[in-house]
Amino acid sequence: MSKILVSYFSASGKTKKVAQKVATAVNGDLFEIEPKEKYTEEDLDWTNKQSRSSIEMNNNVKPEIVNKISNLEEYDTICLAFPIWWYKEPTIIDKFLEENNMNGKKIYVFVTSGSSPIDSTYKSLQNNFPNLNFVSGKRFTGNELETDYKSWLA
Repeated sequence: MSKILVSYFSASGKTKKVAQKVATAVNGDLFEIEPKEKYTEEDLDWTNKQSRSSIEMNNNVKPEIVNKISNLEEYDTICLAFPIWWYKEPTIIDKFLEENNMNGKKIYVFVTSGSSPIDSTYKSLQNNFPNLNFVSGKRFTGNELETDYKSWLA
């Protein structure tokens, strides 16, 4: 039987809520990707070119992550969750993938977004990490049924 890890980055809390629902539905373990410095509302203001998130995304700055997965070898399936920023993954996700050996793992990506589709985000991950096994990508709103999460991983 496959052991599933639902790893997520959530700056505002929305992605965390969806990740919790997915973990419950698929009987997976939860792991939060936490930046050393938490994001404030001002940090997340994408309309401000000087906000922290704008600077990180425009300059490929990867924030430090405070926690590590100590037992990654136990999992063969990883659900990777995050909000879409600038039509791609936040740079903290790139840092997470660089710091953790995901070779041989099946990686299912799900994103939260008010309106952005997952297509360019999923392609960005595939281009940045061509040696990893990205199986599927999906945008969730948090209003799905538990069966939607289960069937996505089936």
